[in-house]
Amino acid sequence: MSGELAAPFLAASALLVGAGVPKLGDPMPLVRALRSTGLPAGRGLVRVVAAVEVALGLWAVARPGTVNAALVCAAYLVFTGFVALALKRGGVLGSCGCFGKADTPPTRSHLAVTGALAVLAGVVAATPERGAWTSGGAAAVVGTIALAALITFLAWQALAVLPTVTPAAVRSTGPATTTATTNR
Repeated sequence: MSGELAAPFLAASALLVGAGVPKLGDPMPLVRALRSTGLPAGRGLVRVVAAVEVALGLWAVARPGTVNAALVCAAYLVFTGFVALALKRGGVLGSCGCFGKADTPPTRSHLAVTGALAVLAGVVAATPERGAWTSGGAAAVVGTIALAALITFLAWQALAVLPTVTPAAVRSTGPATTTATTNR
């Protein structure tokens, strides 16, 4: 995988792990989300899907390559399709179940992020491998990991935190006032 694609791809892969682990413990937010859009779902099925999601993410982080990049692309295409379906049908009101929480609603920004991650993974899958991203020396590896961590954090913010911020939550209580005292 080329160096310029390494950090974003590692971030996309890490997000699979971060989204899959909570669903292993509590699959019900995703079960409810799937059912609300008319798709069949049960705890067992969701746990199997979550386990595959975690395994794929770990594999892609540990040994990025064209095969797992194609599978990461497919996973994000499925997620994007589900979010689009949820937005179209209006069935999912409280949570898409992506992060195993009840307060992660599907949004257009969610659609954009998962769609962009699908495209990114597709580009990685279609790009001939030119050597390991770890072959650039210690500084390059540390920089790539740091950038991947930042991208992962920002994507998680866009997917899981931003949708929960409402205008009421960020509204000011009134005009800002300051009291200045001048001693002469």
